Amino acid sequence: MAGKLYLIGIGPGSLDNITIRAMNKLKESDIIIGYSKYIELIREIIGYKEIFGSSVVDEIARAEMAIKYTIQGKKVSVISSGDSGIYGMAGIVLEMVSHHNYDIDIEIVPGITSLSSSSSLIGTPLMNDFCSISLSDRLTPWEMIEKRIKSAAESDFAIVFYNPKSQQRTEGIKKAREIIMEYRNKNTPVGIIKNAYRENQESFVTNLEKFLDFDIDMFTTIIVGNSRSYQYKNYMITPRNYDLRYNL
Repeated sequence: MAGKLYLIGIGPGSLDNITIRAMNKLKESDIIIGYSKYIELIREIIGYKEIFGSSVVDEIARAEMAIKYTIQGKKVSVISSGDSGIYGMAGIVLEMVSHHNYDIDIEIVPGITSLSSSSSLIGTPLMNDFCSISLSDRLTPWEMIEKRIKSAAESDFAIVFYNPKSQQRTEGIKKAREIIMEYRNKNTPVGIIKNAYRENQESFVTNLEKFLDFDIDMFTTIIVGNSRSYQYKNYMITPRNYDLRYNL
């Protein structure tokens, strides 16, 4: 019997923001593998299937387990929050498969990303060119992260920061702000979104000078506007430049 490996993005975690395709693949699967917190977000969909949950840092073990059961002929789903191909499990699984040249059937199921779900809560901060940068230096050297922040700030991209802060990593977001302040006005709007479309959701629009005064953790997404971004009421707006071309 041929196995099948699904790499599924479950979106932000609320059941009304998971795609129908993702739901169907989860229901088809024999085994569900994922970070324990994300497993709990979809518990009512997956019912009593064989489930393997683990800590957030056990990506290698999850990938190895998924490949092993797929080779044995099982239908396996590996879940990630947001989109599996953006800082998710699809990366390590495909790297491992390519390094060992495993002959298995893989299907990647996209999901709503953290940057898109977060931006929807504060307006249109990403309406023009933007980039995303993870501030976790567990896999990427800080020197490279710092170089990317500088390049993004200098190029006037709106910037989305993933993994901005943890109990062990507290200085990265401070250093990122220092770099951006060299290129942006202190009143540049900044969106802070915690637990987007999950329990205890919070979202604020503040500015570059003040955003570190807010509580920031691993479940927070930070969106820094470009030089033309502005705040309107509770919204953050990054113009697409219609105002420069048309009479609005």
